[in-house]
Amino acid sequence: MNKNLYAIALATIILAGSCTRQKTSTVIPKTEVLTDVTKLRAAAPTYASTITVADLTKHLTTIASDAYEGRETGEKGQKMAAEYISNQFKADGLTGPVKEGNNPYYQTFNLEKTSWDEGYVTIDGKRFIFLTDFYVQGDPTFTTEQNLETVFVGYGIEDSAYTDYNNVDVTGKVAVMFVGEPTNRQGKSIITQTSKPSAWSTDWKRKSTVAAQKGAVAIILIGSRTSQDEFDQYVARIKAVAERASVKFPKEKAETPEVPGIFIGPEMGGRLLNATSRNLVNYHGQVSKAGQAITSPFKPIKTIQVKLARKRELLPTENVLGLVEGTDKKDEIVVVTAHYDHVGVQNGKVYNGADDDGSGTVTVMELAQAFAQAKKDGFGPRRSMLFMTVTGEEKGLLGSEYYTDHPVLPLENTVVDLNIDMIGRLDKEHDNDKNYVYVIGSDKLSSELHAINEAANKQYTQLKLDYRFNDPEDPNRFYYRSDHYNFAKNNIPVAFFFNGVHDDYHQETDEVDKILFDKIEKIGRLVFYTAWELANRDDRIKVDSNKK
Repeated sequence: MNKNLYAIALATIILAGSCTRQKTSTVIPKTEVLTDVTKLRAAAPTYASTITVADLTKHLTTIASDAYEGRETGEKGQKMAAEYISNQFKADGLTGPVKEGNNPYYQTFNLEKTSWDEGYVTIDGKRFIFLTDFYVQGDPTFTTEQNLETVFVGYGIEDSAYTDYNNVDVTGKVAVMFVGEPTNRQGKSIITQTSKPSAWSTDWKRKSTVAAQKGAVAIILIGSRTSQDEFDQYVARIKAVAERASVKFPKEKAETPEVPGIFIGPEMGGRLLNATSRNLVNYHGQVSKAGQAITSPFKPIKTIQVKLARKRELLPTENVLGLVEGTDKKDEIVVVTAHYDHVGVQNGKVYNGADDDGSGTVTVMELAQAFAQAKKDGFGPRRSMLFMTVTGEEKGLLGSEYYTDHPVLPLENTVVDLNIDMIGRLDKEHDNDKNYVYVIGSDKLSSELHAINEAANKQYTQLKLDYRFNDPEDPNRFYYRSDHYNFAKNNIPVAFFFNGVHDDYHQETDEVDKILFDKIEKIGRLVFYTAWELANRDDRIKVDSNKK
């Protein structure tokens, strides 16, 4: 990838020389504030060396044990981990920066846990059961049985090239439509005029949004181009996932209710439209022949009964914060993050998440003690260091989103976020080489951050820095999938340290006995050296880039 060679050279010069300096440091008298950059850089190896395999092992063996029940957001094990981390922060001398609540180390907030209750759709006297005969996307509000009128709207499309809504009123009704979009006789999309489908096929919410704007209360999408057996197999595959509770931020009461999508197969669709499976398939051919929407040949059942109930409960959870206050630049903040939640217990099996992200969590704890000890000895940091283990990452980066929406310390004063997520294993690209780390995002907002990290690695750790996932065309989209992204969205430079995925990712086999603790130690020390430079250099790094 392209590098800012000037910035790299500058940072290399800035960091140069420390390896040859003494590895022990003299404790500075407490009345003296050390701001000399050269002396601070010389002290860095002393405190980097306190990040050890022994301490990492001790912490990870605790929080990734069965006793912590997989640390699922809002549940007992996550609370236990929060207590363990905050007690360690306190013991190491970090302060709790949170002003509200009973625990200054906790940023507590509510999420909402929802799970499915009873669900069915009755058509002409026959009851079809949720997750047996059909599935649902979105968040329906039919907590009691509702009698709902139906209206057929073709494919449910309203586009400049094609519309199904001419002279159709869906206000207060269920809009019934086919999955997908119309094609011409050559099999090309009537909308795109190519073999590539439009967003009307790939994003069901586009149809839902149009129906909602026109007053519909729900949409039913008929999968008529697959067999009933294929549809049933798909429903069976997603059943286990759909039955798990979902966790999100509570909705504002004033928010417009979401129009859900009820997905059904050809058998249920035929009963609803009073048609055979062949009639359903023929409809597509008729539209292709006409090249436009046609008058409906169906006479759907006028009224159906729908119940799609959800159980809802508030779920309190916590980000855990520890602060090492800076000296002459204490109003500026360097943040180091990792998520300490995992996916809990599934089918009676504990998913301990030793790598994901126990490895990152214990690294943050070790960096916190290193900086705290340095401060006790009189060696900075000049800028304040915020060490934060966040909750709710596995539910959609919720903990870091809450923090950046409700910052404990001002975002405008936040210099950087260094995020650590999964650094204790090898991926298939590096089966025989543990001396690597993926670095993602370091150049996207600040060329100086990228250069500083590279220079620290060159001087101290000599890891292979792999940037393949930094590519904006990366199909994995890892840049958007961990907690640093909520800082990047707020124009705060970030660097994400990651070892890639492996066969035990999100499995009950992600256990401590497979962790490469010497790998964590080395990557942890790289993050330390980068953070140390960011905290102690004279100038705050510049935001001078805006890469995708």
